[in-house]
Amino acid sequence: PARYFDTKTTEPISFFLSGLEELLAWQPNSNDEFNVSAVPLARRQPPLLSRRPRTLVCHDMRGGYLEDRFIQGSATSNPYVFYHWRYIDIFVYFSHHTVTIPPVVWTNAAHRNSVPVLGTFITEWTDGEKLCEAFLAGGEEAYGAVAEQLARIAQHYRFDGWLINIENKLSAAAVGNLPLFLRDLTARVHSAVPGGLVIWYDSVLKDGTLRWQNELNDENRMFFDACDGLFTNYNWKEEQLERTQRLAGPRQNDIYVGVDVFGRGDVIGGGFNTDKSLRLIRQYGLSAAIFAPGWVYEHLGKENFLQNENRFWGSLAEYLPTHSICTLPLTTSFSLGMGNSTFLDGKDEESGPWYDLSAQDIQPLYPEDQGMLSTSCCLQDAWCGGSSLKLQGTIPPGEERMAVRLFSLQMPAPPKLFLTLLYKLEGPQPDDFTVALEVTTGDSGMCFEGNPTSLPEPNGRYHPRFLPAPPPGLGCQGSLEPFLLCLFSLRCYELELQDCSLQDLSVIVSRQQPSPQETSFTCLLGEVRVLDTASLAASPPQVYGVTASQLWWQ
Repeated sequence: PARYFDTKTTEPISFFLSGLEELLAWQPNSNDEFNVSAVPLARRQPPLLSRRPRTLVCHDMRGGYLEDRFIQGSATSNPYVFYHWRYIDIFVYFSHHTVTIPPVVWTNAAHRNSVPVLGTFITEWTDGEKLCEAFLAGGEEAYGAVAEQLARIAQHYRFDGWLINIENKLSAAAVGNLPLFLRDLTARVHSAVPGGLVIWYDSVLKDGTLRWQNELNDENRMFFDACDGLFTNYNWKEEQLERTQRLAGPRQNDIYVGVDVFGRGDVIGGGFNTDKSLRLIRQYGLSAAIFAPGWVYEHLGKENFLQNENRFWGSLAEYLPTHSICTLPLTTSFSLGMGNSTFLDGKDEESGPWYDLSAQDIQPLYPEDQGMLSTSCCLQDAWCGGSSLKLQGTIPPGEERMAVRLFSLQMPAPPKLFLTLLYKLEGPQPDDFTVALEVTTGDSGMCFEGNPTSLPEPNGRYHPRFLPAPPPGLGCQGSLEPFLLCLFSLRCYELELQDCSLQDLSVIVSRQQPSPQETSFTCLLGEVRVLDTASLAASPPQVYGVTASQLWWQ
């Protein structure tokens, strides 16, 4: 069927639903199993609903369902990817189809990086009026059926809820039932999807007229009260933020103030001035909804996209609270889910462009320090997948090392950690530097390395013990022939801790010799792993009853 499979290639594709009939007729079916997310939402710290401002990203690009609709990937050159997951809290996939089911590749990538994904339910223009009249004015049975279907769809495809966007005027009967519909939908989503969310877009008012308010006020408050949050329109001024904060009270973090990166209309700042909008929003303790950050790709072009993308998110970083990883194992090759080649064990196995966000790895922080350090993605060389992480830095005169914080962690440390690092130094004198991992522990006077007689490290910084020969069975691949090691260097480490909590994982680049001059380095990180040694000794669970379906041979 054309809804589920591309008519040219027969490959499985992600899809949307048009109109009320398609929504109400929807049933799970064996053709749509490709669309079910295979990656559970990873836990994070602090939890999403903590009392702090959040960041929502609303992805809107040329109508949606572009190359990202190909569930098993495509041979796309220079595609759009998003990878600053550590800096955002919620991802919304937006299109102008009635029911936007997020392409499963986005759900997989976001979930792996602890970010929930929302689809969009939108009605607009005169068709939208008719649709709303049909299900909202029809009473509890009619709007209950729509709420039930939306909750079932999110549960079936394993994404996390809905943005509700009613962009047309409503009759008195329809608008009277709207808060009841939102309450019903929110309750059903909460019950069907753990951690599920329903967010309302600032559009129609309590009297049914369509008039964007750019704030929370008495005209739209009853919709905010009926769900998990309000996403405001983009043309706000500072006094509206102030009024919104006052009216929202303890729920100020549930207000997502809209920021259009394209800067359309009368806005504070878009493009590379988006930080001006965010600065104001955060002054009032409100959450932000960054709309269409694909501006970087669409407006500035795809050629220098990765460079421009790092510049854009780097300019916002101080206003984006990050979230930490709180489960082990942590293993990543830094792949973006795209590439110009496919690498395996450091070898270019297959040249040619590819794009598959489901294959995106856990993404690190992307620290920048003007002139001293830049962190970027390198597509020319990788250990596994399509890219490695490139660190370019300058060690100042008189200093011997630079620490690059890759991951923020928040979890109790197991008694013994096993860590591996694959890296490659580039540049004229790679032998001038050494590269190592550093683990930082939380502020606990009880935290000791190894046995209790050792002294706590100052600042809780631990340098794991280098293992010249890794213990058998601990996963430093035996397949690392010497000719591969001359390309990427492998380091295995072990760290024993007592009563500690893990806080940061950093890479330390050090000079071999002290120098009065500044020294520049370029280091590619191919893979980092942090494992609980106890879990490695356990044998993996047995798998039974494997079946294969939907086979197509060409």
